[in-house]
Amino acid sequence: MDLTGKVIAIMQPRSGTSARTGNPWMSQEYVIEVPGQYPRKMLFNIFGEDRIKQFNIQAGEEITVQFDIDAREYNGRWFNDIRAYNIIRGQIAQTVPQATPPFTPQQNAAPQDAATAPFPPAQEPAGEGAADDLPF
Repeated sequence: MDLTGKVIAIMQPRSGTSARTGNPWMSQEYVIEVPGQYPRKMLFNIFGEDRIKQFNIQAGEEITVQFDIDAREYNGRWFNDIRAYNIIRGQIAQTVPQATPPFTPQQNAAPQDAATAPFPPAQEPAGEGAADDLPF
């Protein structure tokens, strides 16, 4: 999934050592705000010190976050995990649909031919009983 927005918060990195493998790990969380009539915010994380350094996310910059959503259970409760796997700068992906202008019928519009008309021409009923051809 992709989401484009402005980075509004960068949390402190968390790190530790894996109890299972003994290897060190690092994770950092970020918040982006998606513009629109009702701006939305999303918290996502990046796992791995090498990826954190590679992406080098700065507050205030516009980015597109490519991410996966997963859920995990801990002590009988479920938690969502939004983990980014790629950050794109520059070419901003379109995530918020643009508003289309309202339909304004033209007055005194010239008739259109059947190929360019927005709706097919109305058809007259074929015979007796054809006026109500609905199955219910």
